[in-house]
Amino acid sequence: MTTPSDPAQDTSTDAVKMHAGEVSTSPELVRRLIVAQFPQWRDLPIRAVPSGGTDNAIYRLGHDMAVRMPRIAWAVGQVQKEQEWLPRLAPYLPLPIPMPLALGRPGEDYPWHWSVYRWLEGNNATAKRLADPCRAARELSHFIRALQKIDTTGGPAAGEHNSGRGVPLVLRDTTVQEAIAALKDTHETIDTHAAASAWEDALNAPVWQNAPVWVHGDLQQGNLLVERGQLSAVIDFGGLGIGDPACDLIVAWNLFAGRSRDVFRAELGVDEATWARGRGWALSVGLIALPYYLPMSPAMVRYARHIITEVIADFERGT
Repeated sequence: MTTPSDPAQDTSTDAVKMHAGEVSTSPELVRRLIVAQFPQWRDLPIRAVPSGGTDNAIYRLGHDMAVRMPRIAWAVGQVQKEQEWLPRLAPYLPLPIPMPLALGRPGEDYPWHWSVYRWLEGNNATAKRLADPCRAARELSHFIRALQKIDTTGGPAAGEHNSGRGVPLVLRDTTVQEAIAALKDTHETIDTHAAASAWEDALNAPVWQNAPVWVHGDLQQGNLLVERGQLSAVIDFGGLGIGDPACDLIVAWNLFAGRSRDVFRAELGVDEATWARGRGWALSVGLIALPYYLPMSPAMVRYARHIITEVIADFERGT
């Protein structure tokens, strides 16, 4: 489903645990599950895919398949959701997304359902890997707009299953305030006063008044693939749901900057309130992640610092 991202930034799929209660996975476990449940693939090579993702372990199966396994209980619901909805959404989207090929069952001491997907070639998106960031901004905005136009009948409302991506921003306030307080007790150089001001501004933005729309929920570098300098796929739909589209603007601050951020905003045509909420979403993601991942994930810490810094700078410029 995805290729390894920058080795300097990622951790081994089965070597580092990032959550209390996380289950262990390994190529040997995947082999036993494949042999027991999908014997037609028993002779294919299996290898761990280094990934910055925190909810799922990824293994490459043969040349053109990937196994995706929840690492933590809160990610378990993502399996059935992606199995059901990704094939239904894909025909309406201008970029490839993961296509499930098989649904695995619990077994071999692994407690949850898991998925086999078609492999998508590419590397995780970074500004340096994009030949033309403004073109990527336009293409991703077109993807988001296409996603928002798809009929939402029967779709899952934003909530616990997708970490609340798409819920009203105020529902994140308690967690954000706790994160800001926690950062004051660390050696982090983040300007918590500026962060608090930017967060308050986002909370004061008018709420989404229109019908809920489809959201990806986690548009960030690790969930966008690039081939030969061009945006090639959107992956990891664990945050998929129906709600306020502002959460899908986080990519404006975690990947785009300067001119490409302006192009992204213009192509989406979002109003001032949605842009302000989107900035709040980006800030909340960074603030919550930073103290949580400080003890165990340098890659996530770098990501969180970057997005917080970008949002604060944008807020103070009044853009």
